Amino acid sequence: MELRRYIGRRLIQIIIIFFVILTVLFLLFRLAPGDPVSRMVDPDMTPEDAERLMVELGLDKPIGIQYLIYLKNFCTGHFGFSFHYGEPVVNIIWNRLPNTILLFTTSIILSALVGVFLGKIAAWHKGQKTDSLMTIGALVTHTLFLPWLALILIWVFAYKFGWFPITGMISEEVWLDPDAGFIARALDVMHHMVLPLGTLFLIHFGAYLLIMRSSMLETLKEDYILTARAKGLEEKVIRDRHAAPNAALPVVTSIGLSLAFSINGGALTETVFTWPGIGRELVFAVSQNDYPLAQASFLLIAGVVLISNLVVDVLYAFLDPRIRY
Repeated sequence: MELRRYIGRRLIQIIIIFFVILTVLFLLFRLAPGDPVSRMVDPDMTPEDAERLMVELGLDKPIGIQYLIYLKNFCTGHFGFSFHYGEPVVNIIWNRLPNTILLFTTSIILSALVGVFLGKIAAWHKGQKTDSLMTIGALVTHTLFLPWLALILIWVFAYKFGWFPITGMISEEVWLDPDAGFIARALDVMHHMVLPLGTLFLIHFGAYLLIMRSSMLETLKEDYILTARAKGLEEKVIRDRHAAPNAALPVVTSIGLSLAFSINGGALTETVFTWPGIGRELVFAVSQNDYPLAQASFLLIAGVVLISNLVVDVLYAFLDPRIRY
């Protein structure tokens, strides 16, 4: 019952926060400098044509009227048409979203698995050479500047050795080949994923390692660990079955929020590798004053982040019964 009330309170908070974000995004894009009409058409367009286009897009109306139309469209699931593409915003996001989910969810899960495993080992060997090497390696990779690391990987493995494609997600010769089957196309996508996936893995796994190591060290001081040792349980059993599951609670939070924020596609990563996802599209929409596309992208990110926070909090109650709301 307490958990239900907690979820109800959090849902109300989420609705209020989301409404605030909805309003702030509307104002930010409307008050930003630049004219979206001049960016979406030929610069030689006549003033009459530009004015007619402004009327068609509803940009000639007072900002208050635009806001009411904006709220109405949001409530009815209509996010408008992209100024640049001339397509429904929903279609654009729907086409880009799977690419972002594929790349970033894979990288987060892989880096979390490796980071948690190595963090557990590092904590168990505290003060030893193994712990020092893992900790230093995690700190170095986690603090690397992502675009710099991405460009280095491209220069070495794509340009110098030619092992992987420099940019993009697919090879036209493979996808345009009518004889190419599902396996061939899947392998082609995986081939293009190696460098961006490697970049994200190197950047993120260190954070999970450090979080798991710190949490594991605190967990090993608990009384139930001493009790387990007093019972004569094997050290491996104590580490893997008693200490690690409880120490993983902070990592669950980090993974949950990382999965939520990954929906924005990591603008830098997708831009450097020309990966056709939400992050790259968001950067383009903002630079081109494409209000509908940018707003819908930000709202998607905000909604997923808010819901993910709630899911993580609820998971805590199941993973650790000591938690009460």
